Amino acid sequence: MTTPTPVKTGAPFTSVTDLIEAVRAARFGPDPADERISVAFTTRQGVRHAGRVRGYRNHVLSLRVGATVGSCAVEPDELTDDVAYDCVGRSVAELLTHPVPAARVAALDAYLAAARPHVHAAHDTVTIPAGTSLAKSTARAAAVVELIPVAPGQSVLVVGVVNSLLEQLRRRGVSYLPCDLAGGSTEWGEPCLPDAAALLERCDALLVSGMTLGNGTFEPLLRHARATGKPMVAFAQTGSAVLPCFLDAGLSAVSAEPYPFFWLDGGPTTLYRYRAAAGSPC
Repeated sequence: MTTPTPVKTGAPFTSVTDLIEAVRAARFGPDPADERISVAFTTRQGVRHAGRVRGYRNHVLSLRVGATVGSCAVEPDELTDDVAYDCVGRSVAELLTHPVPAARVAALDAYLAAARPHVHAAHDTVTIPAGTSLAKSTARAAAVVELIPVAPGQSVLVVGVVNSLLEQLRRRGVSYLPCDLAGGSTEWGEPCLPDAAALLERCDALLVSGMTLGNGTFEPLLRHARATGKPMVAFAQTGSAVLPCFLDAGLSAVSAEPYPFFWLDGGPTTLYRYRAAAGSPC
């Protein structure tokens, strides 16, 4: 894909469906029917940082369009490798109607990452220094939590529990409501509740994983933030190029982390940060 000159498309978008329709109409540049997936792969990862009691697993579908990779994380063992093989050689336009949500999100992410490269669109960048998996996780978490405008004593609904993020909130004296579809508990033994909707009225701000794009829980959270004015920040490996299109529509900031993610590389990696106050790049 040849990177086009960025053109505003009438954002902010308020739904993933509307964003997909804008891409299919070539409002971002190249016709997605002409852009094909050259490489598709899955990444399966397990981790337990040194000194931590609890571990977790990641399973990510990634698709390459030109020089860029788009990704969507799913629950472990949710996808077979055949989904990745099925995407190879197909056009972005085809995959935007794929029956598997992860394929739709990864294709959308890859296309937008090519059309709106983070290096040109982001409002600032943060380099996560080389180090151990825990050191890099901690550094990333600090850069993400800086985006949330909350004070000690306030409460953040964390959708998609990452213990390093919770630790950074604890250090700042900010309480949190841990929510994760997989359930389980935090490093400190707190239960992770699966139903974010039941917790919305109890929070002052939202910190939301990009995985919500793939599991269908993103838009209700966005609507709540838009209706109430509560800050909503996304930390995105899934849909890192997708989520900035929802700035000013309820989303107040995004920490975008395209593939390869910090946990794949012991060397320096980059976060691209976006803020609603600086405007949507879409």
